[in-house]
Amino acid sequence: MIETVTQLWQRIPKPVLFGVAVLLQCILLMLMIADRMQILREGREVTLQTQPVDPRDLLRGDYVVLRYDISQLPAGALAGTPAAERNPAVFVRLAPNANGLYEAVSVHAAPVAVTAPEILIRGRVSYSCGSTGRTFCDKLTVKYGLESYFVPEGEGKKLEQARNQQKLRVVAAVLPSGRAAIKRLLLDGEPVYEEPLY
Repeated sequence: MIETVTQLWQRIPKPVLFGVAVLLQCILLMLMIADRMQILREGREVTLQTQPVDPRDLLRGDYVVLRYDISQLPAGALAGTPAAERNPAVFVRLAPNANGLYEAVSVHAAPVAVTAPEILIRGRVSYSCGSTGRTFCDKLTVKYGLESYFVPEGEGKKLEQARNQQKLRVVAAVLPSGRAAIKRLLLDGEPVYEEPLY
């Protein structure tokens, strides 16, 4: 059987194999773009407050490192419970405060029902407690895939300074599944960068 497959494989002309490989790569690239477009078009907008970041981790190349008020959270009912994996996925329930900024209300190991204006955002715990690393700590460090933003060359310093003065806010689009993407950056409440919908 293996011989038959090998013979068939050898009969296919090399240009055809090359064309198939290129086509597969193009399809994968299109799927990645379509996935991001879905988040930006269909996701509900939430505005998040950024926090200062240690200056040793500021600008690396042409992107700004971002951290949020919702990046460090008390584990609540999850504290000390076993996690399914080393860096488990969590779902953070967010609700807007009086200023319209979304703040964390609770953290859950699985999706929970929310009612508007609350929203559920999916993140991944970047550190777990215990000898095996599979236990939720009392305090969780959560990453949402919103921790960096690419900017035009030379524009990063202005955004870093605004971030460190807590004048920079991020508007993220969040799907019902909890997946999120940065939609725009606000500097003193005014949009400075907007993600294209492609």
